[in-house]
Amino acid sequence: MPDIKVVVLTPDARQESTVTDGTRAWELFRDQSDVIAARVGGQLKDLSYALADGDEVEGVEMDSADGLDILRHSTAHVLAQAVQQLWPEAKLGIGPPITDGFYYDFDVDVPFVPEDLVKLESAMRKIIKENQRFDRRVTADEDALVELADEPYKIELIGLKGSAADAAEGASAEVGAGELTIYDNINRKGEVAWKDLCRGPHLPTTKRIPAFKLMRSAAAYWRGDEKNKQLQRIYGTAWPTKEALEEHLHRLEEAERRDHRKLGRELDLFSFPDEIGSGLPVFHPKGGVIKREMEDYVRRRHIEEGFSYVGTPHISKDGLFHTSGHLPHYADTMFPPMEFEGANYQLKAMNCPMHNLIFSSRGRSYRELPLRLFEFGSVYRYEKSGVIHGLTRVRGFAQDDSHSYCTPEQAPAEVKHLLDFMLSVLRDFGLDDFYLELSTRDEAKKDKFIGSEEDWATATSILEQVATESGLDLVPDPGGAAFYGPKISIQAKDAIGRTWQMGTVQYDFNQPARFELEYTSSDGSKQQPVMIHSAKFGSIERFLGVLVEHYAGAFPPWLAPVQVVGIPVADAFTDYLYEITNQLKARGVRVEVDETDDRFQKKIRNAQLQKIPFMLIAGGEDVEKGAVSFRYRDGRQDNGVPIAEAIERVVEAVASRAQV
Repeated sequence: MPDIKVVVLTPDARQESTVTDGTRAWELFRDQSDVIAARVGGQLKDLSYALADGDEVEGVEMDSADGLDILRHSTAHVLAQAVQQLWPEAKLGIGPPITDGFYYDFDVDVPFVPEDLVKLESAMRKIIKENQRFDRRVTADEDALVELADEPYKIELIGLKGSAADAAEGASAEVGAGELTIYDNINRKGEVAWKDLCRGPHLPTTKRIPAFKLMRSAAAYWRGDEKNKQLQRIYGTAWPTKEALEEHLHRLEEAERRDHRKLGRELDLFSFPDEIGSGLPVFHPKGGVIKREMEDYVRRRHIEEGFSYVGTPHISKDGLFHTSGHLPHYADTMFPPMEFEGANYQLKAMNCPMHNLIFSSRGRSYRELPLRLFEFGSVYRYEKSGVIHGLTRVRGFAQDDSHSYCTPEQAPAEVKHLLDFMLSVLRDFGLDDFYLELSTRDEAKKDKFIGSEEDWATATSILEQVATESGLDLVPDPGGAAFYGPKISIQAKDAIGRTWQMGTVQYDFNQPARFELEYTSSDGSKQQPVMIHSAKFGSIERFLGVLVEHYAGAFPPWLAPVQVVGIPVADAFTDYLYEITNQLKARGVRVEVDETDDRFQKKIRNAQLQKIPFMLIAGGEDVEKGAVSFRYRDGRQDNGVPIAEAIERVVEAVASRAQV
C-alpha cells in the first residue's frame, strides 16, 4: 500500500510522520498508554480511525476533559449492556457523559432500587474484564431502523437526526447531524455481545475503564420533557484511577455534609414552606441576620463605588418587556401574565427595563456619565420544578442589580471598574480562587440574538480585553451570551474545590436603542449611551447558599448570626456574664447568654453545633479576676482573659472580617 504523510501534534511541536495508507491512529501512540482517542483535524476519533494523507493528529489522554467524557460515555454503554443482560425487556434511552460522571435512561416496568445497582456493578465488572472491543460502523438510516426496531427511543432519535430537536437533552451524543453510526461491543470470540446507536468516540476496549461506581437512580422524563414518558435514569461516575474515584467520593461526602439545605434547617436559617410554593424561600431570624449583613455591606460598597440607590416595583405592564426585548426572547422563564383593568401585567424577571425608565425620566448630559444605578430588586423566574434546588436555584430572589450608563469611550474603563468591584466583594466574603468566563453569541444561531454584527464584535472585544488584562484565566463560553449582548462571569471555587458562577458584567447596546435612551454630548448632539449590567452577588439568595456550603455553616464572625454566647459554669455567674455581654452589645456585637437548664458541657456542645464563633465562659475564679475563659468554636481555649481584652478580641475579629 502507498505511503502517506500525517502530522502528529503535541503541546510543544508538530512532527511529520510517514505511514502506510490505512494505518490506524493507535499505531502513532502505541508507546503512550494514557492516550485513549485521537483528535484528527479538530474532530474526536476512535484510535481505530484509519489515517488519511495530510491528517493532523493529536492524542487525547484519559485525564483530559475530552478523555474523561470518552471514558464516562464508554462506561455508560457498559451500564446499558449490563441492564439489558439483567432486564432483557429494558428499552434504551440516552447515555451521555455529564460533569463528573454519566447517566443512562431506561424504560423498565419497575423502578430500580439500590440493590439493583449492586447487581449492575457486578455485571459491569464482568463486561470490563472480558475486554470487549468498541467497534464503530456506519449505517444507513433505513438499515438502522430495521436493526433497532425493538428500541423505540432509538428509532425516535434517528428521526430527529440533524434537526433542532436533536439538541434536546443528550440526544446529539447519540446521532449528531452527520452520518449515522452504531457501536458493537465485540467479545473475545469475535461476536457482537451488545450494540448501541452512538456517535462516539469510545475507548478502544472495556478493559480501559479503570474505576467506576453507580451512584443512584431517579425518574427522568424522556428528552427532558414532562409531556413525555417517565423513564428510569441511573447515574454513575468513572475516573482514570481508583485513587481519583476515592477522592471524588470523598468530595461528595463532604458536599453532603455542607449541603446548605440541611444546614439551613439545623442552624435555623431558612425554610421552603409548601404553603408558599416551590422555589420561594423564607428567611428565619438567624438567616435574616446574614442576609441583612450582606445587604448592608453591598449597599455601602455600591455607594462608595459611585452608585445611586433606586427602587422599582415587582410588577409592570407587559409592554415594558416587549420594549426591552425580553418578550418573546425570555418569555419561557417569565411567569404567566396577570390581566386586570384591561392590561396584562408581568411579575418582573429583571430590573433593567425599569432602570431605563429612570434614565429617560429627564434629559441627561454627558457630564452625568457614567450614571450608575443599583437596587435590591426582587425578581421572579419560572424555573421548572425539576431544577429548583434550595437557595441556589429559586423562583423568587433579590439581585444586587446595577446598570451603568456611559459613553462608548467610557465603556472599557467602566467594565474594568465593575470587574474589580466584583472581585473585591468575593474576596471580602472569603472567596479568592476564581477564573473568568466570556460568554459570546452562538454564531450558528444568530437569530436568537439581537443587534448588528459590528455591535457584537465591539462589545465582545471590549469584554475580552478587560478580562485578559485582569490576569485571571479566561475560558470561552460560545453561545452563552444573553440575547442582548456578551458577558463576563466570575467562576469562583469554594472550600472543597467546586466551581460556582457568581457575579456577571454584561455589555448591552440593544436596550438603549430600544428605549431610545440618549444624552447630550459636549458638542450639543444627541447620542446613545452604552448600558452595562452587573450583579455582584448575582442573587443574594444563591450567594448565601454558596456561603453556607463554603463555610459549612461556620460563618466568619462578622457574618455569624450569633457572634458570642456567654456560658456560665453555674447559674450564680449568669449576672456577671450579662454585664459583659451588655458591653459587647454596646459595641454592636450580636451576643446571647445561655440560661437553659442544660448542663455546662451540653451548653458548650450546643454552641459548637450552632457554630457560634466565640464562647465566653465564667466561673468563680473568672469572677474574682475580672476575666473570662475565651473559647473558640474549634475547641481552642484561653483561660483568664481580662474582660476588656476579650471584648477587643471579638470587636477586632468582626471589624477585620477575620476568618476565625
